[in-house]
Amino acid sequence: MKKILTVLIAAAALLGAAGCSAAPATSNEETCTRIQSVGSGPTSNSDKAGMIRLANRLRPVHATASDELKAPLKSIIEYLDESAKANPDSAKVQDLQAQYTAGGQTLGKVCGGGQ
Repeated sequence: MKKILTVLIAAAALLGAAGCSAAPATSNEETCTRIQSVGSGPTSNSDKAGMIRLANRLRPVHATASDELKAPLKSIIEYLDESAKANPDSAKVQDLQAQYTAGGQTLGKVCGGGQ
């Protein structure tokens, strides 16, 4: 009886892990709603700790973001990560800033910046 129970528990764990590994993409509207809720929180500070918290709150949104918003979110997270380092590479930050700005413009266009 213990062997059967062990096999069932192991099978359930494998099925659970398989189900969690491939999160379905959300629509643009759902992604925008999640981004707006993250951005309106108290973590959107411009200091290093605030940038780290904001990037960490955006990561789960990026994981299930719509295809159109995945790349802009990635560029924003990469910029926040590099900027928050103790000794950021200024050349890399400058390069990432252009991508960050473009990503923000895409988010504004898709999510209707005035909402």
